[in-house]
Amino acid sequence: MKPWPKSYIVALIVAALALFPVGVLFSLASDSSQVFDAYNLEVLVNTLLLMTITALGAILIGVPLAVILTYVQLPWKKFWLVLLAAPLAMPSYLGAFTFYATFGYSGELNAFTGIETPPFDGLFGASVIMIFYTYPFVLLSTRAALSSLDASQVYAARTLGMSLLTSLWRIALPRIFNGIAAGALLASLYALSDFGTPAFMGLDTFTRVIYVEYNAFGLSQAAMLSLQLLVIVALVLYLEAQVKGSQEPPGKHLVFWPNKKQQLLIISGMFPIVLFALVLPLAVFSIWLWRDGLGNFELSYAWNSAQASLLAAMAAMIIALPLAHASLKGKAGKLMERIIFVGFGIPGIVMGTALVYIGLQLPFLYQTLGLLVLAYLLRFLPLAIGSIRTATENLDTSMVNAARLLGASPQEAFRRVTLPLTMRGVIAGGALVFLEAMRELPATLLLGPTGYETLATYLWRVYEAGYFGLAAIPGLLLIFISALGLLLMLTGERFNDIEFNKETQIK
Repeated sequence: MKPWPKSYIVALIVAALALFPVGVLFSLASDSSQVFDAYNLEVLVNTLLLMTITALGAILIGVPLAVILTYVQLPWKKFWLVLLAAPLAMPSYLGAFTFYATFGYSGELNAFTGIETPPFDGLFGASVIMIFYTYPFVLLSTRAALSSLDASQVYAARTLGMSLLTSLWRIALPRIFNGIAAGALLASLYALSDFGTPAFMGLDTFTRVIYVEYNAFGLSQAAMLSLQLLVIVALVLYLEAQVKGSQEPPGKHLVFWPNKKQQLLIISGMFPIVLFALVLPLAVFSIWLWRDGLGNFELSYAWNSAQASLLAAMAAMIIALPLAHASLKGKAGKLMERIIFVGFGIPGIVMGTALVYIGLQLPFLYQTLGLLVLAYLLRFLPLAIGSIRTATENLDTSMVNAARLLGASPQEAFRRVTLPLTMRGVIAGGALVFLEAMRELPATLLLGPTGYETLATYLWRVYEAGYFGLAAIPGLLLIFISALGLLLMLTGERFNDIEFNKETQIK
């Protein structure tokens, strides 16, 4: 029997680690006396309502924007695309925090203008925030489907007298249903897994109640709730896996040239989205910085965030490299990669609950930096694997084959040819892990060492204490980090477009 490659052994170990927290939750939940009661039913209803409203709202905003940004010729079109996709890179809890502090009878809006507004919280507040920060999922997936759509039938319908909106509704939209559904399912999964927004808005969803139970030393009940949440996550992931992309061959592209009045009307419709999702958080944090200054913010908070995130990113780059190559070698590697991706689907609050219990059983790990880095690694390792695998798939294998023909061993060919050519993917994957870990809130709250404050947890402490003005520096730094994430995403997309164009020209 042929021995497994070393990359398979690494993949097997990491896959076992990815599944271990789920096994821990089953063990811990067996001690819970309450499996499901009336309060659990209320939490379930709140969670499902938040998911449903988020998905519907993301469709209502994302689909029209996708149509506009794909088919309508606007001034600064790429600029608008970047601006409208930007909320995807920002943690929703930043929006929730600033909305909560801005509106209401004692909010910043009332203090500055004297305009009283109702409190912005509960299911309504959480739903609005989730829609503003998840509609880009629908926008991007729908735009991708529209970009590859043959518009000949739409032109034919217009020639036969059908109105523009009717032809899009009856001909284009049914053919991009899968793209819309994929984006809506991702939006609902984000709403299901998010902790910060329901917590800031005071909405009892699974993520918020799990944290409440943990603080009340109800670890068994928190584990039971975590398993119930994972069942819903698994269902959404299953539905998302069933959605297939469009297989239509590319054809004639649809283009509309609006007059200046129509352009102004369209831009006026898009501007409020940018205003509430991006400008408002930035403006509120800036006002707080101008009014309250640095407060008691310490640079160690930023250093702690960077330290834990950098350790996770370095570990991810080292571990993801053999895993990405194993996933390309055969079915066993592909299966283990899918198991490892389970960690990315586990909400941070659930991962934190499981690892807290492991820390309690192994006191040398409890509330240590190592356990926090492990949580980041299990959650965000798939980002690094995906980035490296994509770079490896696009690799020209002829250079590796040439090295082998010239007498290089497999290890030497990998070190001298494959690794340098995939280094861009390795660095991009590590950067993605670093940026996501910097913004992670629930796992850091549960697993951070005592007194180990990060940007995200300091923001949470400020919220709990009610000293909102002290959140200016961490809020602005987190927005800056989000901007770096967006820049990285756009740089990668531009690089892929360049490579695609080169291949097309060669062919």
